Amino acid sequence: MTKRQSPGGRRVTESAPDTITVPRSIAGVAASITHAGAAHETMGPARSLQSNRQRPPAVAFGDTYSIPDAVANATPATGIEVRLPSSLRSVFVTAPLAFYLGATVTVAPDAGPVLRAPDHGVVWPLDDPPTAVPAVLSRVFWLDCLVREATTDGPSATETALLDDLDLDPARLAAASPAGRLAAYLETPFERVADRVPDWHLGMHVAPTYEHATTLPYLLDRLALVFPPETASLERQELVSRSLDDFYRGAPGPVASVEMVDPVDRPGRMQGWLADGIPVDAFKSHPASYRNHDEYQRDADRDAISVAVVLNDRDMAGEHDAVADIYESRAGDLPIDVTLHERLTRTELTEVLTTHHEFVHYIGHCAVDGLRCADGHVSVADLPALNVETFFLNACGSFHEGLALVEGGSVAGAVTLRKVLDAQAAKVGTAFARLLLAGFPIALALRLARRRIRMGKDYAVVGDGTQTLAVTDDRETGVAHVDAVDGGDQYRVAWTDHSMANHGGGTPTPLLAGGNRRLGGNQVTFTASATELARTLPRVDAPVVLDGQFYWADEAAAVVRPAQQNCGDFD
Repeated sequence: MTKRQSPGGRRVTESAPDTITVPRSIAGVAASITHAGAAHETMGPARSLQSNRQRPPAVAFGDTYSIPDAVANATPATGIEVRLPSSLRSVFVTAPLAFYLGATVTVAPDAGPVLRAPDHGVVWPLDDPPTAVPAVLSRVFWLDCLVREATTDGPSATETALLDDLDLDPARLAAASPAGRLAAYLETPFERVADRVPDWHLGMHVAPTYEHATTLPYLLDRLALVFPPETASLERQELVSRSLDDFYRGAPGPVASVEMVDPVDRPGRMQGWLADGIPVDAFKSHPASYRNHDEYQRDADRDAISVAVVLNDRDMAGEHDAVADIYESRAGDLPIDVTLHERLTRTELTEVLTTHHEFVHYIGHCAVDGLRCADGHVSVADLPALNVETFFLNACGSFHEGLALVEGGSVAGAVTLRKVLDAQAAKVGTAFARLLLAGFPIALALRLARRRIRMGKDYAVVGDGTQTLAVTDDRETGVAHVDAVDGGDQYRVAWTDHSMANHGGGTPTPLLAGGNRRLGGNQVTFTASATELARTLPRVDAPVVLDGQFYWADEAAAVVRPAQQNCGDFD
């Protein structure tokens, strides 16, 4: 099967993955993870590149096992085993590691979680899987990346230093069997370099249910870590005071607010929640969002994407005009078809939501009855045949309407959890629009946009927060964190590439002369003077978090620019 880029930055095959049928049992789910390994095109170190992994087979439940010949023949025989207790929780948490290793997964009532490669003497306990599994997967994955780079394009100076510190022979490891390479990796003192490899890109908190077992192939395709959905008590300071209700954006009548849960801190620069409750600082995923993505990618070959901006209250005209300018200005270098709407009736808004748009930006009011229109309200749950891929409902308490969009056909979108201030909503909306068109995943775009305001925790993402706009697939998504040191004339700069598709790949650092290619996601830090930064930042169209405040690079350059400057480039 040939490959192409799909909407949302996801690499897909031209035809849907094969479907395996397994019994609705813990052993059946374990078998589905074993056959997920059929997605690998190589079991060498190059498996660390997403382009060498297809989507694992889809999973259905039936009375007996039914594995298509193509899947059975492609399932690797690596000599690696994962033995687990008879627990869906254990199978879910261990799934990413077993998938990446091409391991055979078995369960037994009295089994302790253990990783084995009998022919190479590997017996590695996985006690406390939510801690042990990410540690082993990170070790194996990043060492694969280093070996791959050293034996193909040649490693950067940083990667060479890592290999030297570990005394590894990349050529020997590249030629080893999967089990032999695993044994060597586990013997390596990885803790020496663990703090010099990138943080993991995605952590998913997933309720271990049979329904979610059918969603696991999508999460494995993203190589997400999987954790049980455990919560901590929300600290009082996490919740914003609600004493300013008279000043908030809101419609007459009650606003559909929600109560939140605080996920236990787990590895992953981006966090998703596939369980009951509405999480703080994680996107609220839903099984439908992944299935909906498949539906849209079947019709992905469009000349341009359709963006609709809806203003349903003239008091918010400032936000409407600003985001319209952003979308229309980007239409000059991106294939975007932008339509602007104002004061829509219920019938007209229904037409927008049921006519295909890759993105809809709604600016207005939301109440318990739905999104407000010129002649009443539209309840998204009552609409048939929704056809909006992604969205931003920038209106008070729009969470439930956004979730209904995902349940009815959308992939992901940004929503509000409570009432929000008009001026602050406008700041978030305009920043979000520009970030989305710059190629950032929806969840990261919203997280950065929330830095524009003090009450950012009132915003959230529903659906698959890793989704991007199709036309931005090839764009870099780096963020520079800049902090003043030594009285303000010197700045510490930390640059991180946040591309989801580039996890494990190489990427340049555009703020450094020569590019200095590094592993994607690896933070690059350096110190620069105000003069140097003022000259260099305008080169990149990227967000900059300067002393904790969000700016675009050109804005940040103006802030740091000294009164008298004699600018020069820096290495």
